Amino acid sequence: MSNNSNEEKNVKTLILYSEDDTQRLAAQLATLPLSGSVWLAGDLGAGKTTLTRYWLQALGNTGAVKSPTYTLVEPYSIEQNDGSIKPVYHADLYRLQDPEELSFIGFDEYLDDPNALVIIEWASRADSYLPPPTLFIDMTQADGDDNDKEARQVELRLSKSGQAQGLDLSSLKI
Repeated sequence: MSNNSNEEKNVKTLILYSEDDTQRLAAQLATLPLSGSVWLAGDLGAGKTTLTRYWLQALGNTGAVKSPTYTLVEPYSIEQNDGSIKPVYHADLYRLQDPEELSFIGFDEYLDDPNALVIIEWASRADSYLPPPTLFIDMTQADGDDNDKEARQVELRLSKSGQAQGLDLSSLKI
């Protein structure tokens, strides 16, 4: 297998020109057999929470999706087609003062569940505490056309653990 093919499986860069594009990406992420943690990086307003909201909906969440900015973590138990429950935790560590706070709220339990998906915004605030993620997603402002000032560049990168799980990003497209 060529190095280029491996690169396409492990790293993918996409441009999102609209909220519909964000929703399409979220639907595709929901089809990946992801577990472990996903680190969402990007400036304030880059679209991390919007992507997560659509992702949770694509996974089957039918209730409200609240931003965990003040609660740090919002838990979801999402029923799957086979009747099983997929635990998903959406964390926002922007207001985290000290990574040790995570141990006080039992964050390790979320990460210890082998079936759980833990989507973490602002994981860099606790990178010394957290185990490496399965997937990194970095969202930045991109140069759109003259009509679109809100384009986002999204780089998705599998970690070594994501690669070891056999995940493949090459099918993602907008």
